[in-house]
Amino acid sequence: MALLIGMGMVLAGCGEKITDQPRMADGDMAAAARLAGLDLTRAERDLMATELVGQLEGFLAVRALDLKNNQRPALVFDPELLTGPPADLSDPPCRWTQVGPLRRPADDADLAFLTVAQLGALIHSGQLGCEELTRLCLERFERYDPQLLCTVTLLPERALARARRLDAMLARGEDLGPLHGIPYGAKDLLAVAGAPTTWGAAPYREQVFDQTATIIDRLDAAGAVLVAKTTLGALAMGDVWFDGMTRNPWNLEQGSSGSSAGSASAVAAGLVPFAIGTETLGSIVSPSTRCGTTGCRPTFGRVSKAGAMALSWSMDKIGPIARHAEDCALVLDAIRGADPADPTAVDRPFGYTPEVDLTGLRIAYLAEDFEGDYPGKELDAAALQVLRDLGAQLHPITLPVQELGLQNPWAVASLLTVEAAAAFQELTLSGRDDLLTEQGPYAWPNYFRAAYFVPAVEYVQANRARVELMRMMKDIFAQYDLYVTPSLRGPSLVVTNLTGHPQVVVPDGFLQDEEAPRVRQPHTISFVGDLYDEATILAVARAYQEATGWDEEHPAGFQR
Repeated sequence: MALLIGMGMVLAGCGEKITDQPRMADGDMAAAARLAGLDLTRAERDLMATELVGQLEGFLAVRALDLKNNQRPALVFDPELLTGPPADLSDPPCRWTQVGPLRRPADDADLAFLTVAQLGALIHSGQLGCEELTRLCLERFERYDPQLLCTVTLLPERALARARRLDAMLARGEDLGPLHGIPYGAKDLLAVAGAPTTWGAAPYREQVFDQTATIIDRLDAAGAVLVAKTTLGALAMGDVWFDGMTRNPWNLEQGSSGSSAGSASAVAAGLVPFAIGTETLGSIVSPSTRCGTTGCRPTFGRVSKAGAMALSWSMDKIGPIARHAEDCALVLDAIRGADPADPTAVDRPFGYTPEVDLTGLRIAYLAEDFEGDYPGKELDAAALQVLRDLGAQLHPITLPVQELGLQNPWAVASLLTVEAAAAFQELTLSGRDDLLTEQGPYAWPNYFRAAYFVPAVEYVQANRARVELMRMMKDIFAQYDLYVTPSLRGPSLVVTNLTGHPQVVVPDGFLQDEEAPRVRQPHTISFVGDLYDEATILAVARAYQEATGWDEEHPAGFQR
């Protein structure tokens, strides 16, 4: 397998039958070698010819297996490769902020923008019924989805039946916890038995599974109520899906970004108090930034991916999008943990507590990424000052990527497109990739095809370089508890998605456009923590939000 993964594409098209006496044309071998960056002599190419025929026969034999998207490879990424699991795996119980006496708002529309904790307090005090809240969310989806295009499928029958059972349970004194009766949306790459799971892509718009994703089962067990399957850019890229572009509630002329497009849009517009998103390379952070929501991308392996569409087996992560950091903590506590159906999912302590003393934490910030002129520079600088006012001593650091000899960490991320092309090989070989809405140089069809020309050797080398990035992050977190970074600037986003570290993104103000002064564009800042230490960064994010209140701002036009 030393030449090209793509040799089968170069020499045999898309599965053309090999003749009884196959031959390799020298011109094809020379072209393939050039694509791989190899300088081979004619004698070397002649020597390889028989081996390449055997490789091609092997490629086609594997293709004949008709591997499904949910068939994972034997290789498993372990973010603790260099650190090992913690010596103490005891899991202290989480502590939640106690919501004080809360009176139900006079206007039911105001319920739409309360936090998970506040809604839970109203439900548990008997001021709000589970079915009543579920109906409110369903009505808001029906009213606002024509503007937002944030929903693939509403699930009213499932949701209302579940909400009625939850009301009856409370009446009997049975309480499932802080998410009891809380409606939510789930990105439509998570399977729900009997309901369409379209992956946002036209080739799969009629797809129905007979299984339910582990994360949905866990939220059911925690008392949450699934009301909608929310949109994603087709096959988890961008915000364009088979029925259009999901919109940013703050600016309906603008897409909500992706790929957790519908989850962020629905939360920002007050259609649900939280939603589930996924991230492979920015798909929670980016739409949360565009829509002004709070998002938590957990450590790789914190949450089971069983029943989720696979894009990159070694990079996919599932996490909550909500309005407040503690809402994300409540949801993460319900969905975390090992799962026999997902070998990457593990049990690790969480132990969230809202009280945090910033003076006792070693907090760094990526100084270079806060420098220079960029949109939101003043907002980010103000956010750093808020942290200092809260007692944080901020230490300037850089991510020393170039010191590793790696000029661009995006080069390592090429492994994502290789894994994605493998996950959707059938789509490419059948030509059904033409059915995807987005075509062009920066769309999946082109990326999938190009991935066939990535040498197998280079895929392995990218994974070896990934270990060096992991070593770099291990050294940083040996010195600091967390660092602060602009959400979408600098190398941190790509590096941490490769290394599996968690990130929490929170609003830190609004950008102003001189040409459109009435448009408020949300902006965010992010906190990155050590492996499986979401509790610390969520608590720091909560402290920041309590000091600023940006999370309490809501888009006009949806507050009715």
